[in-house]
Amino acid sequence: MKTGLIDPFGRTIEYVRLSVTDRCDLRCFYCLPSDYRDFSEPEEWLTFSEIERVISAFVSLGVRRVRITGGEPLVRKNLPALASRLSTIPELNDLSLSTNAVALARHATALQQAGIKRINVSLDSLRADRFKEITRGNLDKVMDGLMAAKHVGFQPIKINMVVMKDVNDDEIEEMVEFCIEHDFTLRLIETMPIGDTGRSAASYYLDLQSVKARLAENFKLIPGVVPGGGPARYVQIAGTSLKIGFITPISQHFCETCNRVRLAVDGTLYLCLGQEHKFEFRPLLRAGIDDAELQAAVRDAITLKPERHEFREKPQQIMRFMAKTGG
Repeated sequence: MKTGLIDPFGRTIEYVRLSVTDRCDLRCFYCLPSDYRDFSEPEEWLTFSEIERVISAFVSLGVRRVRITGGEPLVRKNLPALASRLSTIPELNDLSLSTNAVALARHATALQQAGIKRINVSLDSLRADRFKEITRGNLDKVMDGLMAAKHVGFQPIKINMVVMKDVNDDEIEEMVEFCIEHDFTLRLIETMPIGDTGRSAASYYLDLQSVKARLAENFKLIPGVVPGGGPARYVQIAGTSLKIGFITPISQHFCETCNRVRLAVDGTLYLCLGQEHKFEFRPLLRAGIDDAELQAAVRDAITLKPERHEFREKPQQIMRFMAKTGG
């Protein structure tokens, strides 16, 4: 008999993606419009104490993995202090971070000392001019952050590359070689129709099954396994330590094994990236809910989790931006 947080479809929920801000210091064209300013105000954000309470409730009910995300989490002040508080929660086994690495060089040591063990870095191009076109950012800062993370000993360091047809798909082999050189893990991600920006990038969608076939022509691919709670399906390049994960929400959705939910910075729990099912924790926290009631609220929230997304069937369905939902 299953124990812990079980959703209506028998899936065990043991992974929370925790957004600590909806702000970002980049403007990736498939995520945020260049002139977007409709961010939450700080008084709407959960405080560190409120975050700790909600995450503690999830952990008490069986969650074992938490990934700190955004927006860009490193724009939240004193983030290492929050990480330190979360890392001391009993039975939370895996505390990780997703970042664009722009500010990582300044914070890598403090984050590692606070209990972050592994990180994912968004990196869609190794070419400075193209990186700027995609993100409006500076590639040198990202590289400095990556090398700082490598120096302090984060393991693994995963590179998340959103693969886009006629934008960066000619760089995949280059990214493979880069990850082999630095002992990084590579994860290739399909574009998703989330928000107006995501839908506008639909013309760049590339089925990663074709990418995998292309890689198989150039490298010997063998089965690979990487610890973690995410949806990537991994292969390894024979003769190297490089593992490549394929995250395929469109071509091969992984809804039947979904084990995660997303807590936005304003206390909204989103039960699915591709649906509007949600549960609001902030009003309950600020009304003085006690710990037992908070645990009951978590259980109630999980009953709202839908069976699957409908990205193919209803691409216009999700109006919120990815930065608003949490990575």
